[in-house]
Amino acid sequence: MKIAGDQQSLNNRMKIESVERRTANYKPNIWNYCHLQTLTNKYDEEEYRRQVESLKREVSCIFGQMNDPVAKLELIDCISKLALSHYFEKDISENLNNMVNMNNFVFCMKENLYHTALCFRILRQYGYEISQDVFLCFTDDVGEFKTSAHLDAKPILQLLEASYLGMESECLLDTAHVFAMENLRANHEIFSLVCPLHLSVEWFNVKKHIHVLEKENKTRSMLLQLGKLNFNIAQAQQQKDLKEIVRWWRNLGLSETLIFTRDRVVESFLWAVGVVSEPQHGSLRKWLTKVIMFILIIDDVYDIYGSMEELECFTHAVNRWNHTEIKQLPEAIRRCFFALYDTTNDMDLQIQQEKGWNSVLSYLKKGWADFCQALHVEAKWYHTGYTPRLWEYLDNGWISSSGPLLSLVVLFGVGQDITETIDILENNQEIIYYSSLIIRLCNDQGTSTAELERGDAPSSILCYMREANVTEQEARDHIRNIISNLWKKINGLCINGSPNLLQTLVKYIINIARVANFIYQNGDGFSVQDGDTRDQVLSCLIEPFPLI
Repeated sequence: MKIAGDQQSLNNRMKIESVERRTANYKPNIWNYCHLQTLTNKYDEEEYRRQVESLKREVSCIFGQMNDPVAKLELIDCISKLALSHYFEKDISENLNNMVNMNNFVFCMKENLYHTALCFRILRQYGYEISQDVFLCFTDDVGEFKTSAHLDAKPILQLLEASYLGMESECLLDTAHVFAMENLRANHEIFSLVCPLHLSVEWFNVKKHIHVLEKENKTRSMLLQLGKLNFNIAQAQQQKDLKEIVRWWRNLGLSETLIFTRDRVVESFLWAVGVVSEPQHGSLRKWLTKVIMFILIIDDVYDIYGSMEELECFTHAVNRWNHTEIKQLPEAIRRCFFALYDTTNDMDLQIQQEKGWNSVLSYLKKGWADFCQALHVEAKWYHTGYTPRLWEYLDNGWISSSGPLLSLVVLFGVGQDITETIDILENNQEIIYYSSLIIRLCNDQGTSTAELERGDAPSSILCYMREANVTEQEARDHIRNIISNLWKKINGLCINGSPNLLQTLVKYIINIARVANFIYQNGDGFSVQDGDTRDQVLSCLIEPFPLI
């Protein structure tokens, strides 16, 4: 019996060794983990929190001192750009309600394009009904926007920002978008809007907005001081979270065994911060980072490492949440499964302990099973040389994007009541679906060139190229149009929802798509760390804002 067992073990080892393993040639990790553990930040001290409370009271008083509706809108806009809205929810709500109930927003427009676009954008952002028809007075008899020699970049930029809050079938806002883009290009101003506010990660842009507002010299100094202090205090907590997550990752020891995958724990943590930056959500940031790390690892297992037989076995093991099925797999894949299994079970226990909930493990297991099943489908396409039509690719791709899994973890992290959280999860599947498609398509835009060179499974771009017999650039333009329409669908669901979903827990789900837009806007920000991603890590996580 022992001889037979030894022979079977030998045969299995020979079978594993005979598998031709691919490599993605990912660049090595650029961060010194030992150095990150030495980070110190004085802004976690109580005196700075007291300063924040004092400044919050002073800024709140400004609302009562203002009579000009446009000035109030600009104040609300500044508060939002500095990621301070959660401090002033009551002030913002009361002032916007008064403005709408008294029709003050009509008077503040006065056929002024800047005022109209600002008012439209702020009201839609906070869930108030305002028609695109407010822009009709700026159009001619055929519906085109009227040009003027006196029209500078400021109102045009505001109009462009407003156009990103459009919904499906709002043709006037589509016209406004085209007009603004053409006008800005003609005047070489388009560089000033790399990413519109509505699609960008609020927290990643706080420093940039403070620098701009300081140069304009119009914003109250106490608001800027509050923005800087709030950023530094949040960063102090985020650095603590980062050090803890780096220790977890190093203790896990997977980077030594899984040499084919990406060591990107810092970038994964940055993604988590972009989704939820508030100091009180440290546990969620750590859970989310762990999930993102396993998403990257498992994606590489399916894309470049495992054979079809091994992936079939791994998929079944995750689906059944049973480690007895992986005994014959290579050590790297077994280590991956055991780490996923233990980390997910630990996460469930932490959620129960911190929130007083019953177990949510069944939801987490299903999230991972669905994700792995979607990756398995893509692996089958690769190994059989099959290129699906675009609709077929996306029908699977919204799940392989990891959007549903990330949304699940985010809601469990920010939710307070389990029944309410499950209701939000079940009642907002459309938003999760559209956000997940954006993640998938943004990822494809950033990674498809490298994946084509490696001969990976087909992306949305390749699928459409072959389906429609078009060039890569034409396919990319088509995918960009799909992404734009998906944002319109999300806007429609959120702005018409009750309560306004853009200001509820759902905003954190949408933030996942916003971070994807940032990570992949100039290529693959995960695989290639030393570009925009590196700069954002330094700015957001390492370097505090200098205070006088």
